[in-house]
Amino acid sequence: MKKAIFIIAAMLALFAGQAMAQRCLPGMSAVEIKAGMADGFYTGKSRDCGYSFGIHYSVFKGNADTWSFGGGYLQTYKPYGEKGRIPVAQFTGEAGYNLHFVSDYSQTFHIYGGVSALGGYETVNWGDKSLPDGSTLHNGDSFIYGGAVSLQADFYFSDKIALTANVRERFVFGNSTGHYHTEYGVGVKFIIE
Repeated sequence: MKKAIFIIAAMLALFAGQAMAQRCLPGMSAVEIKAGMADGFYTGKSRDCGYSFGIHYSVFKGNADTWSFGGGYLQTYKPYGEKGRIPVAQFTGEAGYNLHFVSDYSQTFHIYGGVSALGGYETVNWGDKSLPDGSTLHNGDSFIYGGAVSLQADFYFSDKIALTANVRERFVFGNSTGHYHTEYGVGVKFIIE
């Protein structure tokens, strides 16, 4: 009996005042702001890649899985001539599910894999059919639909703020400028209870 009391007292002294993080619990939600590169590394003079921005709202389910809803903007460029490029912009809304794969014991690091459906609008050269050299552009603006598969890692700084890193493959149809875009980027996630 004395031995059991000693063990309990030692455990209380060792773990007093400590608590595990209360993260990713069912019913919690989050707002995430993302930015990234698309189809390569974008610089101001890149001719065949682009960038993306997005904002998403997530609701945590059991096992830290999440439903996610949001919108995004993707701009890429198509090379034209020797030095020119044609901008292609996509405005999309999406809904998806993210499956929690793994996390560490302290709930500081999480990895998710997800799928999402998306739909929106694509504009080519901002609707201008005339190119600077007098040529006529045959690609037009269109409504688009498709989906994405993604892999994301979350690094929690506190119970309320996490830094995210993600890579995703996006596929869209209904357009004539290309169906697949690889995106990678970072974001900040704010947890709402």
